[in-house]
Amino acid sequence: MGIIESVNAGLPMETEYGGRTVLTGIRKRPASGPLRLTKLGFEGDGQADLAHHGGADKAVCVYPYEHYPYWQAKLGMPMAFGAFGENATMSGWTEEQVRIGDILRLGGAVVQVSQPRQPCFKLSVRYGIAELPLWVQQSGFTGYYFRVIEEGVVAAGDPALLLEPHPLGITVGEANRIMHEDKKDEAGIRRLLSVEALSDSWRATMGKRLAGKDAADARDRLEGGR
Repeated sequence: MGIIESVNAGLPMETEYGGRTVLTGIRKRPASGPLRLTKLGFEGDGQADLAHHGGADKAVCVYPYEHYPYWQAKLGMPMAFGAFGENATMSGWTEEQVRIGDILRLGGAVVQVSQPRQPCFKLSVRYGIAELPLWVQQSGFTGYYFRVIEEGVVAAGDPALLLEPHPLGITVGEANRIMHEDKKDEAGIRRLLSVEALSDSWRATMGKRLAGKDAADARDRLEGGR
C-alpha cells in the first residue's frame, strides 16, 4: 500500500525563459482539500501543451516522494509538494515497484498505470537549470502516468491500494530502460507492446522502432528548441 502525500493542481501561466515567453502548467500547488478526479484529470488543473501533456492516457502525473531527498541534495534547495509538476505526490510506489497496466485505488477513484513520464524542458523553465530534464531521465526517477478507470474524489492522506497487478510485470523502470537506454532491444520492445494498457503514444514510438523508423528527436523535448 502507498499513500498520497499531496494532491496538486494548477492552471497554465506565462513564464519568461531563454528570452521568450513560455506558457506552462508545470507550477502545481497542493490542494487545500479533496479534489474530484475525472477521466481527464483533477478538477482545477490544466496543461498548456495538450499535444504532449494531459488527455485520457495521461490524466494524472505521479511523482514518488521517495525521490525528493535525492533532488533536494543534488539541487541544493528545499522542494515542496508538486515540485516536479505532478498531480499526485505519492509514497510507496516507485518506478521499480509499479508496473505498466497495474490498477490501483486512489481514495474514491480507480486508476491504471499507462506509461512512464518523459521529462521535458518545462522543468528547466521552472528551475532555471537547463540540464534538469536530462538528469531526471538519466536517473530513472521520472514518475509515471495514470489513466482514470473510475472517477472519484481524492485527497492527501488517502491510501493508494494495488487492486490488480498486471500479469506481465513490466515495471515503469523497465519501460524507461527500453525507451531511453536500450533502444534496439527488440525482444523488450515486443514484450512492452504486448501490454494492452500501454499508452497510445508509447505504442506508436515502439512500433516505429520495430519498423526501423526514426522516432522523434528527444532534444526538442528535453531542450525546448533552445
